[in-house]
Amino acid sequence: MIKNQLKTVALLTLLSVILLFVGQMVGGMQGLTIALVFAVGMNFFSYWFSHKIVLMMYRAKEADKKTHKHLYKMVEEVKDLAGIPMPKVYIVPSENPNAFATGRNPNNAVVAVTEGLMKLLNDEELKGVIAHEMGHIKNRDILIQTIAATIAAVISYVAMMARWSALFGFGGRDRDGGNILELLVLAIVMPLVAMIIQLAISRSREYLADETAAKTLNNSKGLASALQKLESGIKQNPMRLGNKSTSCLFIANPFSARGLYAFLSTHPAVSERVKKLNGMKF
Repeated sequence: MIKNQLKTVALLTLLSVILLFVGQMVGGMQGLTIALVFAVGMNFFSYWFSHKIVLMMYRAKEADKKTHKHLYKMVEEVKDLAGIPMPKVYIVPSENPNAFATGRNPNNAVVAVTEGLMKLLNDEELKGVIAHEMGHIKNRDILIQTIAATIAAVISYVAMMARWSALFGFGGRDRDGGNILELLVLAIVMPLVAMIIQLAISRSREYLADETAAKTLNNSKGLASALQKLESGIKQNPMRLGNKSTSCLFIANPFSARGLYAFLSTHPAVSERVKKLNGMKF
């Protein structure tokens, strides 16, 4: 767990260094400041309201405590073991077997599961999935992802400003000794590197949530088995609601992932996650 936390800190630090480097290449703080204010504002809105948007996007409805008594009982058991407040429980009307957690902090958290997930998994597997989502809540992954998104967004905005500046001949970089290679690094390479680091942070948090879930339940077998079932279940029933940009929220990518999209996935390979889980000692 400490290793994954340190990896996240290192990646966030690297993102910050790239941001400062980009600011230096631009040659002034004014553009960087404008981009920073815009990105922080956008992600501030995302941090406070994105959970409502996501729940609406996937037509999720709060679970009825009588109809889904067994699910509520399981969530209560896991939240007691995890030592966090009781989250709200939502049901997504989809045969795609999946789950996600959202909400800005443990006191305002939501755990959502699909109808397909509850049909596919047994109790041990379902508890493992719930513990994974509780792990995201406990580890405050939504806040960490928002910080990473903010920094990456600033880098992208500054790069976009640099492209427009070069296109219309503003900024005078040639007079200051700049060249086309420097422009390419700023406008293309830096945003790409920032995106890759952001993906690495997302994958690191998935591994951490898996580890947190296994330690919470003192059992990694249920989650490992669930992940294998989810992989085949998602292929048979890919998500038809929502947007691919929200895939990072789910325990497994709910959309069909092929080619470059699979390479740029926000999730580690299921085989690697299962291998790590099966290798844990209790």
